[in-house]
Amino acid sequence: MKNNLNIIAFFVVALTFLSCKKVITVQLNNSPTQLVITGEVTDASGPYTVSINSSVNFSQPNSFPPLAGAQVVISDNHGLNDTLTETAPGTYNTHTYWQGLPGSTYTLSVVSSGKSFSAVSTMPLPVPLDSVTFQKSGRDNSKTVIEAVANFQDPPGVGNYYQFTEKINDTMLTKIFIFQDRLSDGKYITQSFDNDSSALKIGDQLTLSMYSIDENVFKYFFELRQLLNANPFNEATPANPDTNLTNGALGYFSAHTIQTRNLTVHF
Repeated sequence: MKNNLNIIAFFVVALTFLSCKKVITVQLNNSPTQLVITGEVTDASGPYTVSINSSVNFSQPNSFPPLAGAQVVISDNHGLNDTLTETAPGTYNTHTYWQGLPGSTYTLSVVSSGKSFSAVSTMPLPVPLDSVTFQKSGRDNSKTVIEAVANFQDPPGVGNYYQFTEKINDTMLTKIFIFQDRLSDGKYITQSFDNDSSALKIGDQLTLSMYSIDENVFKYFFELRQLLNANPFNEATPANPDTNLTNGALGYFSAHTIQTRNLTVHF
């Protein structure tokens, strides 16, 4: 119990989904300052963004200063080599002359204060999102709520990993929605989304995005979700989620496909 008092919620993960940004807070141990790097490449039009911040210790204010002046490069296995431009402190953007290609492998390289960090992610082939529908669900004899449902055909014979985000009206939900086909390979998937207290209502504007992500990124978000759902009174002190970044950096780098549906909640 006493050790739990030394745990600080400090880890900011920024997911740049087109014009939307999602922020997740995770409980981690008190530790020396580390870089928090988050970035993505998608099969939608760029530019793409890499964000770099510094973590803080328990004794410091709960803020995450951006890291300016880093050298940030994204390359691929086809000869691409793009040195990103710092458009704001800690925010680095690619140039607009290229677009992510499914099946390609992308490498993020960051150099800051003489230290080098890198991550590799392979963009999976896209899986078509057929439709988004709605269903009513009752939870533990409580009131009935409306849930969104993603409908798609999982390709057979290959491991597939998915991530979903929901934006209700102007609010991006912070809950982590992920799915793997380990028990559903080749099946038609109807994946519903339990939004906890953020229930959908008739007439709401819903933006649902589906991402095909690689296995390492899936593992990162799987562990991150476990940390978020852990009961601090029953669990051991949480560790950092495994990341595809090297040299002690926190965060992740993801190359993924993206499909988005905008619709009005109805039933």
